[in-house]
Amino acid sequence: MTHPIRLATLTTVVAVSLAACSSAQATDNASDAPDDLTPVTVVLDWTPNTNHTGLYLALANGWYEDAGLDVTVIEPGETSGLQLLAAGQADFAYSVAEGLLPARAAGADVVSLATVIEHNTSSLISLTSDGITRPRDLEGKRYGSYGSALEEAIISSLVACDGGDPALVEHTPLVSDDFRIGLTQDQFDVAWVMDAWDTIRLSDVDAMDVSTIAFRDWFDCIPDWYTPLIATSADQIAEHPETVRAFVEVTARGYGAAMEDPQAAADALMAAAPELDEALVTASAQWLADQYADAPETWGVQERATWEQFSQWLTDGGMLDGDPGVGEAWTNEFLPAQK
Repeated sequence: MTHPIRLATLTTVVAVSLAACSSAQATDNASDAPDDLTPVTVVLDWTPNTNHTGLYLALANGWYEDAGLDVTVIEPGETSGLQLLAAGQADFAYSVAEGLLPARAAGADVVSLATVIEHNTSSLISLTSDGITRPRDLEGKRYGSYGSALEEAIISSLVACDGGDPALVEHTPLVSDDFRIGLTQDQFDVAWVMDAWDTIRLSDVDAMDVSTIAFRDWFDCIPDWYTPLIATSADQIAEHPETVRAFVEVTARGYGAAMEDPQAAADALMAAAPELDEALVTASAQWLADQYADAPETWGVQERATWEQFSQWLTDGGMLDGDPGVGEAWTNEFLPAQK
């Protein structure tokens, strides 16, 4: 599952080395594509997880081939998907708004085609025994941090908005992404997690007594933003608009089907990545079925206000150096027509 902070660190760098590009792992082989199919590549933002169920369900059902596409899935290596898009080394990529906007400001002409999840599903997680139920409860607590400016801004905004003093929150470096160990070994008191994966793992699979502060309950204090999303390059849109349309329409069909049949989505992901924890995948797919969008037919739709407010918030906080051209950073043009 994508962690927004670590991924953003990767995606803000747009310089690309071809050697680094070769570190990405393809999980399908485009060279086997029949001659009548158009080969396209899609770079994941992390190892396969339930954020990608629509992609894998569409692949399992042969819907991309039906649309004339041969899709190669690439797991990220040292080079992020946005970097590969900017270098013309990939056709589509999973990414996040906090990576895409700085990349654009730095000169990468990358464009979001669809949001995978309608709203940000991040939370702050802690042991229930620590009594952290709202942002101001973080006073005197240790936040496990990747050390990014975005984390500092989010934590400070939440605590101050709730009447607390952000200066009383201690930021301690995360040793690893294993939040279960971090919490139970008292390495930190609270950490930023993704509900669809980390929260379900700790609460449902590991049966830990944890509490969360969901970002979506505090959108009066912090902005909503798109994480993850699916992006391409402006060059790809200009040169191959029908390929972009076919890929986005089939992907939207995949996520719509994942919403209607989360068990089928979980089965498709497990078939592609059998090393995953099946109990976690099944529970996560079920939870996300109600989070991807309000309804299957509205999957992927992005709102201008969400992009503009998040971009302005980054700028005001000194986290966006330059103009990302937010109006050209996203488009709903290639999504299926709304009924």
